[in-house]
Amino acid sequence: MNDLLTIGEVARRSGVASSALRFYEDRGLISSQRAGSGHRRFPRHTLRLIAFIVYAQRVGLSLAEIGEELSKLPSGRAPKGKDWSRLLDRWARRIEERIAELERLKGSLTGCIGCGCLSLENCRLANPEDRAGDRGAGPRFWAVDGQTDK
Repeated sequence: MNDLLTIGEVARRSGVASSALRFYEDRGLISSQRAGSGHRRFPRHTLRLIAFIVYAQRVGLSLAEIGEELSKLPSGRAPKGKDWSRLLDRWARRIEERIAELERLKGSLTGCIGCGCLSLENCRLANPEDRAGDRGAGPRFWAVDGQTDK
């Protein structure tokens, strides 16, 4: 079995468009070799890297954060189980932080989130005189490390 895949094969196997693969390569997230014809050829383990990229994006990591995490993997060879395990242990903390942030958002949807709008009846109770507005623009009660003024 050939250990190098064409960009079309990688796109088909990963479910990611060829244009996105070129974008990921331009950003240094994945790499390819060039065939004699100049066409891209990707090592088979690139499929795992792409799966990680896609999942990390769905969780909310930026491409810069994803690149930082991928840079911790060995280059020039397929990552082994222990490589992934070390990476995912650190990454799991980020997922937990994201879950907590989403839980805070969910809990704030029915109450005052400190947006400074003063348009809801309970804003007069939860955010008297728009005190959250002194802390800056936006939803201050949940956007700053989950701290509230309530």
